[in-house]
Amino acid sequence: MQKWLILAVAICSEVIATSALKSSEGFTRFWPSIIVAVGYLSAFYFLSLTLETIPVGVVYAIWSGVGVALIALVAWIFLGQALDTPALIGLSLIVAGVVVLNVFSSSVPH
Repeated sequence: MQKWLILAVAICSEVIATSALKSSEGFTRFWPSIIVAVGYLSAFYFLSLTLETIPVGVVYAIWSGVGVALIALVAWIFLGQALDTPALIGLSLIVAGVVVLNVFSSSVPH
């Protein structure tokens, strides 16, 4: 269970960092730029820890898939980004892929 918690921390760190990118205004604003740097550093650190027990392909698929879905959700809620029907379908397919990978694949350690 700890490996999945570490992966969740990596994902959350990446989502926070990516969410702050717009506010950093091309790294011209100090605090948002610090949030981006610390967020990405911690995301990759925790991501590397998960690779001790979960295969890299599985980790990256989950990290990127869940990260994309969460970033889209954050952008919709906090940044006013519109999500049309094709975007929602695409995001649903990404989430479905992560679920299929976790539930049905023998590549994922349980």
